[in-house]
Amino acid sequence: MTTFTDIIKKSFLEASSDFSIAAASVSLLSALFIGLFIFFIYKKTYAGVMYSKPFNTSLVLLSVLTTFVILAVTSNVVLSLGMVGALSIVRFRTAIKEPLDLVFLFWSISVGIILGAGLYSLAFLGSAFITVILLVLTGKVDSSAPYILMLQLENENAELQATEIIKNRFGKVIVKSKSITGGQPELIYEVKVKNNETSFMNELSAIEGIQSATLVSYNGNQAG
Repeated sequence: MTTFTDIIKKSFLEASSDFSIAAASVSLLSALFIGLFIFFIYKKTYAGVMYSKPFNTSLVLLSVLTTFVILAVTSNVVLSLGMVGALSIVRFRTAIKEPLDLVFLFWSISVGIILGAGLYSLAFLGSAFITVILLVLTGKVDSSAPYILMLQLENENAELQATEIIKNRFGKVIVKSKSITGGQPELIYEVKVKNNETSFMNELSAIEGIQSATLVSYNGNQAG
């Protein structure tokens, strides 16, 4: 006599969808293709301080790996439960330095999930749509780029002269911080340099009382 427990065991142990090697191969190859496409788009649109090829390579592998996992999960109920339990103990602690990197990570994972589910048209259409948005938003050329200008001065007179030159050159200047140590001021400005023209640094260094003048690119984070 078949009991309710036997029915439950049978449904879980034998519940599996028809696995097709051809369909799995198409999904994995599609994941590889879109992953390489993401690799190219990431490299083309990257605007951070330091480009990381290992991170970009991981985007390709992440797409393929996610597709591989989804294919396994959708083929067997018991395997899916075990996979959920195994992945629940995994902790990723890699710091994401650029906000846009998180978008690419989610893009790679989403592609893997969608392809693993067999929705090929959605994966390709969604990737094309995301690419258009990225190229439009990151393709605008700005002739003025933000920089951080750091000045170490000997006295207040040098500060006044330097401030006058900076204001005459840039107009609007943002003071990020000012500190005084032993009567010697140290100033940090945010300025926008047009066409990477840095000749004003020579004019600043010629002022008597300026110990050092440093100009560095600014990625939008608060200094200090």
